[in-house]
Amino acid sequence: MAAEQADQSQARTAEQPESVENVDNVERFEVTRAIAAPATRIFGLLCDPNGHVAIDSSGMLQSADGEAVRAAGDSFVVHMDREALNDRPMGRYDVTVEITRFEQDTLIEWTPTHPDFQPSINHRFGYRLRPTASGTEVTSYYDWSRIHERYRAAGIFPILQESALRATLGILARTVEATA
Repeated sequence: MAAEQADQSQARTAEQPESVENVDNVERFEVTRAIAAPATRIFGLLCDPNGHVAIDSSGMLQSADGEAVRAAGDSFVVHMDREALNDRPMGRYDVTVEITRFEQDTLIEWTPTHPDFQPSINHRFGYRLRPTASGTEVTSYYDWSRIHERYRAAGIFPILQESALRATLGILARTVEATA
């Protein structure tokens, strides 16, 4: 009975989004989805710069240049179009995606940087993967708790909504499950 309740609890956790809240406001979104594909396949796509473009639900990521990342400190360039969000008149620009955390087939995290954004914004995006009997539990997160005060005062965060993370997980599932 206890094992069955634990399994049901884990199933609910995999299906329901989590938001981590600060006392005053939300500074991190997390959403989790069960995906019927092995962690190695999912992680491979997340390490590929073009994989980020392929699964982006915001429409901002247009294309990417660079090699697949293999460690913290690796980077690649993403060509962006802010008109997709229609929130700020930034048009087209490039960001360098700098990998901040990397654990093979388990965790990948990055921060986008741009030479005009000084001091660095320091918001983070990432994925945690946990193998399951039927595939992989994938958690996508967006964390702006460490942004510089200059950007916090501007009141522009979060840039993406929690629903964008959930939609990206849907595109990720469709992409990797199709090749299963």
